[in-house]
Amino acid sequence: MSDRPQRAWCLYDWGNSAFATTVMAALFPPFFRELAEAGGYVGADATALWGYITAGALLLVALMAPFLGALADASGRRKKFLAFFVGLGILLTALFATIGPGAWRTAAFLFVGANFGFAAATIFYDSLLPSLAKGDELDRLSARAYAWGYAGGGLLLIINLMWVMRPEWFGLPDADTAVRLSFISVAIWWGIFTVPLLRQVPEPPAGASDRSRPIWRQGWGRFWQTCREIRHQKPLLTFLIAYWIYNDGIGTIVKMATAYGSEIGIGLTDMIGALVLTQLIGIPCALAFGRLAQRITPRGAILLALAVYLGISIGGYFMSTALHFYLLAAAVGTVQGGAQALSRSLFATMVPRDRTAEYFGFYAMSGKLAGVAGPLLFAAVSQMTGTGRLGILSLVVFFGVGGYMLTRVDFAAGMAAARQDD
Repeated sequence: MSDRPQRAWCLYDWGNSAFATTVMAALFPPFFRELAEAGGYVGADATALWGYITAGALLLVALMAPFLGALADASGRRKKFLAFFVGLGILLTALFATIGPGAWRTAAFLFVGANFGFAAATIFYDSLLPSLAKGDELDRLSARAYAWGYAGGGLLLIINLMWVMRPEWFGLPDADTAVRLSFISVAIWWGIFTVPLLRQVPEPPAGASDRSRPIWRQGWGRFWQTCREIRHQKPLLTFLIAYWIYNDGIGTIVKMATAYGSEIGIGLTDMIGALVLTQLIGIPCALAFGRLAQRITPRGAILLALAVYLGISIGGYFMSTALHFYLLAAAVGTVQGGAQALSRSLFATMVPRDRTAEYFGFYAMSGKLAGVAGPLLFAAVSQMTGTGRLGILSLVVFFGVGGYMLTRVDFAAGMAAARQDD
């Protein structure tokens, strides 16, 4: 495979990571909290409301992901589906700038839709990976894309941070205008860096198709067929369960960090600065995890990352100052990209190459269902105790149990089954 399609594939991560950093992790949670507080929700209640809305957004993706993947494989139109959902995400992200004071319901509606576009597009993006690399190169390419994502998302986040901290330097009247302009910049950035993928990455071949049946019926049929098959593919099913559990903790830390930081009094500038630090540290560390996987196996590298996350959860319980937030953000940067990149490439080795979107639909469902449980638990514990501290601490169980389940996966058997299907 030429390196040009691989670069184009990685560039999409450079572009769409701006939504994950500027919107999901940095600016939208505190922006939403201000809207919620203006609407009558105060303190931990505003944090909990954000947790419930995040969970609802992820649940929508989880319910639709397997069917969308099956539909794309049956039609052979993975890139067209990706383009549609990217367009949806871009449009709704740009509309964040129009949200009025106290309009938290409008904000919730737009966020759920934009997040759906972001997550659905990721299914089809991930499903292109097995056609671009094989063997150990899968780990390196997946890690490389995450590193590029850290770089691209981090670069725009730095620009957005400058706008928010010093709006007068850029002719902006105030920080609120800077935040809204940042949302528009994410939409533009995401769109620009999607173009190379659409032009240069080849469309993998479609799976077997029955032209006498409508494509949506074929999609449902393939969805149920894949459900039955995965039930009998023990290594793949065990991995999905493990990923479901440990990714729950990872996703919750990413999505709830700034809402929790805002609750305990850490300023927006410090929170965005800490997230920039995460991006900068994440670039070399994601690449390093790709190499580390060749020395201690991908599973060993993921287990190391989960041990660090367990420590982060415990540290988060005691966090009280901006310095603590910076330290924990740096720790996240060392492991986040590596854990997620190697999870993706490991899964890719166990799926049939002509049905990648179907299987990555289930992979997305597993990850998003995890994202539902984590924010729900965080929100419920925060609401019951009146603080987000115990919500952060409750995440240790996900890293411990998920790590244990990962040790039970027979990857050799899973890879052999995938080759047999091919």
